[in-house]
Amino acid sequence: MNDNKPYLVDAVIGNGRTLASIGRTGRLYRLWWPHIDFPQHVDVIRTGLKMDGFGDGTVWFDEADAGWTHEIAYVPRTNIVQIDARSDRYPLEVAQRDFAVPGADIVVRDYAITNRSDAVVSFSFVWYSSFQITESALYNTTMFDDGSDSLIHYRQRTFFAVSSANVCAGYQCGHAREGANHAWLGGNDIDMQPDGSLVWHFADVAPGETVSMPVYIAAGTTRAEALEVMAVAKAKRAADWRAKTEAYWHAYLEAAAPCPAGADADIAEAYERSLLTFRLMADKETGSLLAAPEPDETFSRCGGYAYCWGRDAAFITTALNKAGLTGVSEKFYDWTLTAQEPNGSWQQRHYHDGSLAPSWGLQIDEGASILWGMWQLYEQTGDRSFVERMWPAISRGAVFLASFIDEKTGLPLPSMDLWEERKGEHTYSASAVCGGLRAAAAFGRLMGHEEPAAQWEKIAAGIASAIASRCWNEAEGSFYRGLHLSVDAGRFASAAALGVSGAASRDAKGYERFTLDVDPVVDISLLGVSVPFAVLPADHDYMRRTADAIERKLTVPGVGGIKRYEDDGYIGGNPWILTTLWLAQYRVQNGQFAEARELLQWALDHRTETGLLPEQADRDTGAPAWIVPLTWSHAMFVLTVSMLAEAGYWSGKE
Repeated sequence: MNDNKPYLVDAVIGNGRTLASIGRTGRLYRLWWPHIDFPQHVDVIRTGLKMDGFGDGTVWFDEADAGWTHEIAYVPRTNIVQIDARSDRYPLEVAQRDFAVPGADIVVRDYAITNRSDAVVSFSFVWYSSFQITESALYNTTMFDDGSDSLIHYRQRTFFAVSSANVCAGYQCGHAREGANHAWLGGNDIDMQPDGSLVWHFADVAPGETVSMPVYIAAGTTRAEALEVMAVAKAKRAADWRAKTEAYWHAYLEAAAPCPAGADADIAEAYERSLLTFRLMADKETGSLLAAPEPDETFSRCGGYAYCWGRDAAFITTALNKAGLTGVSEKFYDWTLTAQEPNGSWQQRHYHDGSLAPSWGLQIDEGASILWGMWQLYEQTGDRSFVERMWPAISRGAVFLASFIDEKTGLPLPSMDLWEERKGEHTYSASAVCGGLRAAAAFGRLMGHEEPAAQWEKIAAGIASAIASRCWNEAEGSFYRGLHLSVDAGRFASAAALGVSGAASRDAKGYERFTLDVDPVVDISLLGVSVPFAVLPADHDYMRRTADAIERKLTVPGVGGIKRYEDDGYIGGNPWILTTLWLAQYRVQNGQFAEARELLQWALDHRTETGLLPEQADRDTGAPAWIVPLTWSHAMFVLTVSMLAEAGYWSGKE
């Protein structure tokens, strides 16, 4: 991480082709285009003021230095971000509104600058931008186009034009940071450098007067195209673009199912914010769904998030279905056809063009979740044409799952777990495969394919039986996390010294491999046996005892919330939003509404300042600890609210 690329951000804006992440001081840290996953183009963008009579340097109001304080929020019921900046040291305050224009490759950064002093003020507005286009520091060029009064950053077939409705007073292309620091720009009109600067002058602004300073970023695949988009941007006032964007987001929410009647106002607000976030995380062209805007492009603390996981997406689309946004779900499942392997599997995660993303290996729950999610959508819509379109992929996917069974255990063969940390025959993965095969069988019967449907049902029943008979740990009153856990030689030796059973073997290439017979760690994913895959009912004794063990062992002291598993060390072992809501969903299914409502409130209480749901909350402070926003967190929120509604909780009929 560096100052230009923090892990945690405070807001995101976008339109399905463009996505941008923003900090609470108004800095735009990352900008993705023309897809929301890759590539990212911004190195750094800064905005500042040089005020006559207040020193020789530019004051960068997009940072907390020099006494600047900031407030950030979304404009209600939109994905427009508003940031207000002021400092007691200076006479000017800045109201900033950032948004991506729906249906256009335009980002609007609209600044209203007010003189709140008793004297006339003259000042310059300074823009500095460095673009490392397609995430490369190499071969970037910055130029100034006189005809459009635009700074242009480009590399190969990606061009970004920066301009304003106001005519700039000066520019600098290349080596522009020092000049920007003093608003003294040299007028160099082209350089093979990534950075440039623009300056605008405002003279004699009266006390109480507000001046408008809109900045447009226009994208294109050629210089001409970027400038054409810029011409479109300048053809309307920033206020008109804002009105259009507000109307778009209002119409989007009006088309969705509203938050259930009777829910508290803060729940309704978080419900709408979740729906708005879903739209940002859906690629307009492909339909794929983003796990999160990338916070760690160098993989310094994790393996990255700007990908599409079938598992996350199955939960997300089910939430979209509940919210009446089935069109977004259907487009995602159309996308899955582009990502399926020839053998019928879906791999761990993908780029939005369907190509394979960096991976730790096969996770059998990913493809199984896709099949299960397809059935959830069909149950919502009853659209036979969807089934016919999906059927070839469903059939191939089910054949692969049916072939991936350990004959000795009846469980799916070893693969990576849902957290991408360990290989084994995992209870959650087995539950997902059971759910996927049952879904495929239901589709098969719809299509008149009785023989394969019966076979898939039989295999699913065998998996359910194996989970109940082989995966139960009576000593702990919980399911085992899995069987045949792969470990390294050191852990195997340590376990053997404690009398833990396992096996050592050599693979076909002669490498020694080690496994432990069981993995006894209590993990939130064990709830997947019941929620959502319904292998066992929620009121089954095994499920009741497992849920109670989870709450007892995984609740984080002090701050509360549920962590993923007992010895979780990822980012410090914090409680997660989605895990806490997973337990809430189980409590709903088991009729424990008060307990579910308390867990839901914990998630609400750990939203960000802008109402987004992070992945984790810090185990000591409760502050957002990692990934903002996590789309899966928002999905689990919507699903929990919907489950409570279906149980009659919000209407008082429970």
